[in-house]
Amino acid sequence: MNCKKLLPFFIFLCMNFFVSAQESNKITIKIQNELLEKTIILNNDTATIPLKNLENRKIISIHSPTTQSAIFNNLLNRYAKVDDFSFVGMATLDPSKQYNTLIFHVTDQVLQNPQTINYLFRMARENEIIVVGFGSLYSLSKLDALDAPIIWSENTTTNAAIISAQVLFGGLGISSRLDRTVSSHFRAGSGYSTQKIRLSYSNPEAVGIDGEHLTRQIDAIAEEAIQKRATPGAVVLVVKNKQVIFQKAYGYHTYEKKIAEKADDLFDLASVSKIAATTLAVMHLTETGKINLNATMGYYLKEARDSNKASITLWDVMLHQAGFTPYIPFYRTLKESDHSTRFSSDYPTKVAEGYYLKKGYFEDVMWPEMLASKVKPPGKYVYSDLSMYVMQQVIERQTHTSLDQYVKDHFYTKMGMQFTGYNPWRTFPKSRIVPTERDTYFRDTLLVGYVHDQGAAMAGGVAGHAGLFSTANDLAIYGQMLLNRGTYGGETYFKPETVDLFTSKQGTHSRRGLGFDRRDLDPSKEYPSRLASDATFGHTGYTGTCIWIDPKYQLVYIFLSNRVHPSVSNKLYDLDIRSRIQDAIYEAILKK
Repeated sequence: MNCKKLLPFFIFLCMNFFVSAQESNKITIKIQNELLEKTIILNNDTATIPLKNLENRKIISIHSPTTQSAIFNNLLNRYAKVDDFSFVGMATLDPSKQYNTLIFHVTDQVLQNPQTINYLFRMARENEIIVVGFGSLYSLSKLDALDAPIIWSENTTTNAAIISAQVLFGGLGISSRLDRTVSSHFRAGSGYSTQKIRLSYSNPEAVGIDGEHLTRQIDAIAEEAIQKRATPGAVVLVVKNKQVIFQKAYGYHTYEKKIAEKADDLFDLASVSKIAATTLAVMHLTETGKINLNATMGYYLKEARDSNKASITLWDVMLHQAGFTPYIPFYRTLKESDHSTRFSSDYPTKVAEGYYLKKGYFEDVMWPEMLASKVKPPGKYVYSDLSMYVMQQVIERQTHTSLDQYVKDHFYTKMGMQFTGYNPWRTFPKSRIVPTERDTYFRDTLLVGYVHDQGAAMAGGVAGHAGLFSTANDLAIYGQMLLNRGTYGGETYFKPETVDLFTSKQGTHSRRGLGFDRRDLDPSKEYPSRLASDATFGHTGYTGTCIWIDPKYQLVYIFLSNRVHPSVSNKLYDLDIRSRIQDAIYEAILKK
């Protein structure tokens, strides 16, 4: 065989493969845009679509067990908690007891079954239903008597399912109309328009970025972090122009490689809790007049009135310029009588598996120690966890509600951040939660779902400075709400000026906003990225996490890892992993 003669053929094959790999995302976008233009919304007189008021909805998707329905349901769950049920067992399902929003995923074949049609109409009489259909437009005639909202696509592929799921929740807006009359009710020109109100899910090419190059760059840096044991795994997510264009998991939960990292895993956010929980509550209470940042600690906290902190303003507390001690290692002074291996009324606070703290320990020991701690003259920037302990106390006194419940009720549930909260060990399986440190000096256990920060753990897992767990997708929702300057999903959470006030530079002695960290004033430090704009705000977390939001580029960058596993290491910092990935994202944007 003459290898020289075959060489051009092999080169042609390789070039063809390269081109197809590089162009595949563009082809997908083109296909999905064409499908969007042909997807129709009908019977939407009450503007049910896109779905809103998520806090009041219990949603179920009823479908045939197909690849299309699996992808459809997976995407629905990026917006809200949606259970699923098969048509096969529909006779046993009485959704009125558990659900108030029923999504019927149907095809031509499904609508040919009289039993299914009867079930669908019966459910429509008793519940709010939405039909999402795929196949011939003429199948709509079987739904002529149905008043419920309908999303219909003639296409039956998984791409059509991806589009329809996003239309349902407002990730995509729509304006198409029926191009022909298909029944007495569904006539040519019928249809409803909707607006985009939530994140959509696409790929880098959708915003003009070379996805193959971006993926290669991020992959290389993430793999370097894992190979050099800076972290056993990580998740990276990028939002650009209100679209999630990159989301990928790397590595494993631990170096034993038993559980692969997944894009929807829960991570201990550490100090990202300060902006994704406590600062959110402060923003809301400031806007509603329940907190005045120019008032003092003594005004809001009577036990602070006789302390050296009585005259410190909440403004200085939020800017980390109150002169507080940076950190108090409370766990080091614990006595044997302060904790137990078993739960009881005397030891009710669960700090970890087999570790319970004495009743009232925070109120009787930790909080008084904070109030008695030394302070330096206010005005100098000193980053301190005590600041958010203080703000938690102010929030809870003013609202008569615990911090975790307050942010859940006012933000997370409404926004669809279904995996965000404190103490996830109570709610989620361990396989969904990425472990942090194997604690050998305090709790003597591997921490899975229990906050890594010792002080937050001793406060019952809920603290102003740490304790929040979340997923990359949930944080993307939070970040987009701030990029929108206070709105998301058709709801208004803040006035634009409130978001601007807290996220812009307010520190007279630092780069900080109110609660938020910002791009360093010294460009030589290249923090958080050498290419980040001056408008960038966000925060990092000790466990190896960060979220950075850049209004100039309409960008949200999220990096989640457990760099403290199996024990605390500085390799993630030394290798500059988070910033280098952020640099690669900016480079891809500027290169397009």
